[in-house]
Formats: sequence, structure tokens, C-alpha cells
Amino acid sequence: MELYLLRHGLAVERGTTGFKDDALRPLTPKGRRQLRTIAAAIKGMDLRCDLILSSPLQRAKQTAEIIAREIKLKKRLKFSNALAPGGSAAVLFRQLVRMKPMPARLLFVGHEPDLSRLISLLITGGLRLQMDFKKGGLCKLDIGKLKAGKCATLAWLLTPKQLKQMV
Repeated sequence: MELYLLRHGLAVERGTTGFKDDALRPLTPKGRRQLRTIAAAIKGMDLRCDLILSSPLQRAKQTAEIIAREIKLKKRLKFSNALAPGGSAAVLFRQLVRMKPMPARLLFVGHEPDLSRLISLLITGGLRLQMDFKKGGLCKLDIGKLKAGKCATLAWLLTPKQLKQMV
């Protein structure tokens, strides 16, 4: 299994007037532009996905929608509360196991620190791995058999700047 993890793009800052509910904070115009560039890099890498699974929070949803539109996967976009801040990896894994057939190439769109914790869990079996996962950053894990523990190898972690250079 190939698992790609994408942190949502640049969003309106917390506490900005008009956005008291954190779940409703949208991407900024700069964040939208950045994601179109990231989508172009993804296309250039010929990265393929069977499913895009995203947090339902506005900024992640918008991120997933931009990527899905640009790489022509709008019909393969779904949302899961398990990818929202504080979501459960165990619930996420149960959702995936129930999918028939289980996707071989997945893209998760979510938030920090949850994505880093998920990466740590899959690579080390614990939550101690420290990483700097930038907004708009993209990570690839290679997984033999998905489980809630050590089952993955880090293939790469790219920053938005590195992705931009690929375009």
C-alpha cells in the first residue's frame, strides 16, 4: 500500500474576526495558489490515488477539493471525522478495513499534530518521532499490511518549497 499524507494549506489565522469556529477557517488566497502548485507537482510526479480521504474541517476540505479537481479525482474524494483534529487512528483503520476492495494508494488530508502522530505510529509503533510537517507538505509511506502500529517505511517527506521546485 502507498499512503500519502498532505497537510492542509495556509489558512486564515486562529482568532481572525469572523472565524470564531476553528472548523470553519478557510484557506487564504495564498494557500489556494500554493495548493494549485502542489497539485501540479503531484501530477508531474505521476502520483496516483485510488481514494482521497480528508478531514471535514473547511481548510482541509478545501485542500482536498483543490487537489482532487487538479488531479481529476473528484469522484474519489471522501471525508472522515477520524482525520479531524483529535481524530482516532483506530477508527480510521477500521474505516479503511471495511472498504472493499481496500484502496492500494491512498491520500489523507489532515492537520497537525495529528498527521505527524499517525506517521510516527506507522513508522515506529509509538508517538515519539518528531517531525516538522509544513502546511502543504506531502509525505509518502510504503506499507506492507496496514495496522495500528509499526507497519510502514518512510519513502519521502517533501516541503511546499520542494514541491514548488518540481513544477
